Amino acid sequence: MSPVAPRIRRRAESPCDGAWPAQLPPLLRRVYAARGATSYAQAQPKLGSLLPPDGLTGLDAAVDLLQAAIRERRHIVVVGDFDCDGATACAVGVRGLRMLGAERVSHAVPNRMIHGYGLSPALVEELAALRPELLVTVDHGIACHAGVAAARARGWPVLVTDHHLPGAQLPPADAIVNPNLPGDAFPSKMLAGVGVIFYLLLALRRRLYGDHPDREDQTAAIHGRTSRQERPDLSRLLDLVAVGTVADLVPLDANNRALVAAGLRRLRNGQGCAGLRALAEVCGREASRLTAADIGFAIGPRLNAAGRLEDMALGIECLLTDDLARARELAGVLNGINAERRAVQQLMTDDAEAALARARLAEGALPLAPCLFDPEWHPGVVGLVASKMKERLHRPVLAFAPAEPGAGLLRGSARSIPGFHIRDALAAVDAAHPGLIPRFGGHAMAAGLSLELAQLPAFERAWQAHAARMLDDDLLQAEVLSDGELLPQEFDRFHAEALRDGGPWGQGFPEPLFDGRFEVLDWRTVGERHLKLSLRHPARREPLPAIHFGGWHGNAPPPQLHLAYRLAPDDYRGGAAIQLVVEHALPA
Repeated sequence: MSPVAPRIRRRAESPCDGAWPAQLPPLLRRVYAARGATSYAQAQPKLGSLLPPDGLTGLDAAVDLLQAAIRERRHIVVVGDFDCDGATACAVGVRGLRMLGAERVSHAVPNRMIHGYGLSPALVEELAALRPELLVTVDHGIACHAGVAAARARGWPVLVTDHHLPGAQLPPADAIVNPNLPGDAFPSKMLAGVGVIFYLLLALRRRLYGDHPDREDQTAAIHGRTSRQERPDLSRLLDLVAVGTVADLVPLDANNRALVAAGLRRLRNGQGCAGLRALAEVCGREASRLTAADIGFAIGPRLNAAGRLEDMALGIECLLTDDLARARELAGVLNGINAERRAVQQLMTDDAEAALARARLAEGALPLAPCLFDPEWHPGVVGLVASKMKERLHRPVLAFAPAEPGAGLLRGSARSIPGFHIRDALAAVDAAHPGLIPRFGGHAMAAGLSLELAQLPAFERAWQAHAARMLDDDLLQAEVLSDGELLPQEFDRFHAEALRDGGPWGQGFPEPLFDGRFEVLDWRTVGERHLKLSLRHPARREPLPAIHFGGWHGNAPPPQLHLAYRLAPDDYRGGAAIQLVVEHALPA
């Protein structure tokens, strides 16, 4: 199935006459300004500009719980989640609490196939063997009403740290820290789960060691550099914060960019934890040149694969070990699981394409918001299938699989397009049909839900009716925002490296993308799905090499193309080599 052809639209030009370093290329200034950064300080925020934790609702109660647990040597169990954000948040929680003096800290993580999502009653039952005296959830909990209630019924205090949108009622936890709680005064609502627990650790250390934001800037507050030199250096956790933040696809507002940039600096300087260094090695990434894209496309998927097909306990162990040899062993296992995940994903994606082709043939058109199910699918991979089909069709997509083989309960993942808030859409269906959806949660662009198999037809009717009310032709038109054309002299290694290193780029602060018309001089297929191209720019004599991943659809490219592309250093060829990485190709 060929992807829906997008419309390429150029970003409006913005003035870039603020305070910029003299050595910064005009191209990068233009790119920053187009993203709303009118000065270098806004484009490259530092730790010193990080928001203080004070505005987070529930912070004092949460710090009270942790301080008492540390003072009384209680057993703290950090309960993670089975995605990359949840795994890194768990590692940050365990490492950070130990740094701050907690002597009895353990961790646990649900197994997707056994416990389901988050702090469930089934997981609480299993945790009884650990005899916890305080549960701390990371990256989940805000929707885990039954699990929180089950834990408290056993006499365990529960501290929820999360960033997902809350429902109408909050779980009965002893304390909740979540920037998206109603009335929360924290200015950035974009923290990932790993960012929330990191902020809680900052607040806890301030309580334990007496540092105060009025007496130091945020850089010193994170590093622990004041007159009290014995305070732990929490900046050692920023590599994990960066990986979880990027992998969870939260918008990179200025606050998140400061966190991610600081974490990337640690990784590039060889200061990352053993597990992340080992994962970079197994991915074939050069540590000194790591970017947010390397996290998103290489490191993050290998951690996520453990939670999708196996047990995220493997991933968390990799992030917690300080033994590099053990980290490399675990990274190798995670790499193998990821290869298996790719194969399963491809088979499921092929099934989804075939199902949609049959639907188009039977109905004469695709559903507005496809709802896909196959009894043979793996529940850990349906989110990737939904994401892939959403990208190809530019429509909201839901994909379901049995929660376990032969089960009557389905687990679903939903992925959306700009302008269609997927969690709010599920909430609207739930409100109109009470009891139809046993459980759901998520964000604007991604959500998860459970559903009884027998209710799938009723849910699909309700879902399509809501989609018909909310979706129109404008929303269904895929659009790519371009930073315009590159000047002929900007096709060089200097500008390619400046763009690569000018991030971190990601959600809400997108990697620079340019467009232009090119003549196709030569082409060949690479692997089964990719195109290698030799192109000529109208104002350049030398040909330009290009790669279009997933660009082969069985037909030769036309002689003239209108491309949306990224300019990248070609590290494989080295030297001054560059290449264009094609994102979209349209006939000129």
